Amino acid sequence: MSRTFAYVRVSTIDQETQNQVAEIEAAGFKVELHRIIAETISGSVAIALRPEFSRLLDKMEKGDVLIVTKLDRLGRDAIDVASTVAKLEELGIRVHCLALGGVDLTSSAGKLTMGVINAVAQFERDLLIERTQAGIARAKSEGKRMGRPPALSDEECQSVRAQLADGKSVAALARDLGVSRQTIMRVRNEV
Repeated sequence: MSRTFAYVRVSTIDQETQNQVAEIEAAGFKVELHRIIAETISGSVAIALRPEFSRLLDKMEKGDVLIVTKLDRLGRDAIDVASTVAKLEELGIRVHCLALGGVDLTSSAGKLTMGVINAVAQFERDLLIERTQAGIARAKSEGKRMGRPPALSDEECQSVRAQLADGKSVAALARDLGVSRQTIMRVRNEV
């Protein structure tokens, strides 16, 4: 006989999991209290590194059902969620997501849904990369300097070169200007 488990997660200690539990109950799933696994951990942490989820996996058996309110409870991104669902499916565990109408993600319809979500996520990543590269190219074409701001102004660099030519040491210049020796050597080598 299959058992029903719930995995509820929040990111910070200021948040509570009661709303997620209430959503699961309102959807008609009856989950015994000892089968509700709650975790307070950032969504950016891969599911394999979440201690309570690992404990949940130890409890679950083939034929069991796992309920989550949203996909982001299962993973940090679409790829993480897809691999988690695939692992659970290999173990014979069905996964229901309430935000997707309670669809079983291991069913044919669920796999189709996951495929569409993964495709959209990949599309978003590709668009982000394209926009970032276009922004960098535009900034460079406008003559904007990329990276960290220089530690020394152009006038200070000229002064450093002049003082080095007069025999002042790299260490003394670095100390006087409050910068590292590497900064002074970089200015020296730019000549």
